[in-house]
Amino acid sequence: MNANKIKAYDSYNFGFSYDLSDQHLKHLIKLFQTPSKTADSVLGGRRSVLIDEIDDIGSVAVKYYHRGGFVRHLIKKRYLKWGKTRCQIEYEILNKVRHLGINVPEPIAYAYRGIPFYKAWLVTRAVKQHQTLALLSLKDAKKAFSLMEKIVAYVSVLIQNKIFHVDLHPGNVLVDQYFRIFLIDFDKAHFSCMDKDKLINKYINRWQRAIVKHGLPEMLWKILNTELRKAVK
Repeated sequence: MNANKIKAYDSYNFGFSYDLSDQHLKHLIKLFQTPSKTADSVLGGRRSVLIDEIDDIGSVAVKYYHRGGFVRHLIKKRYLKWGKTRCQIEYEILNKVRHLGINVPEPIAYAYRGIPFYKAWLVTRAVKQHQTLALLSLKDAKKAFSLMEKIVAYVSVLIQNKIFHVDLHPGNVLVDQYFRIFLIDFDKAHFSCMDKDKLINKYINRWQRAIVKHGLPEMLWKILNTELRKAVK
């Protein structure tokens, strides 16, 4: 990979570090224009994602950005550009946490279209044959519990580096066929000025809310609550 590049192509603005040709960009634009599949529960994560194969790159996941809350009924996919776009911010923070040793899907490119209101996309390497930790915990709780040590370690690194993943819950943890852990959905993640104790509580409370709401094994919360407090000093 080369240093980050910025390129305008066919009314889209791209940022990437791979050597993406115009043919690659044309392929991505075609994907951006394809309806995505949306998972809307903690078991599958709250994301709009399309998986496809790209020559010389392999399997990629294209994330579509959608608004949440009441405003989604008025403006579903567009955002007002003020500084960096949401896709660029998530792309950059994924690169940051990867350099910290946290396993996340490898960022490949981001793109947006439109000024001042824009649509946005993020392209990462796809995690093949995966399931969420939430789903695994309902099928094989013992195996899910055994993966919590790695999750605690990753969250500890985030806290030590003052990074707040605002929506980290068992539906945003992917487990591949080799039981490797990937943290996903860093949209709105940011560097925080909160002290470590407050960050710990924020992470634990968000994790617990998802477990209670969706009837997941309580031990997932108990392990994070106990071990994260020990790990972060």
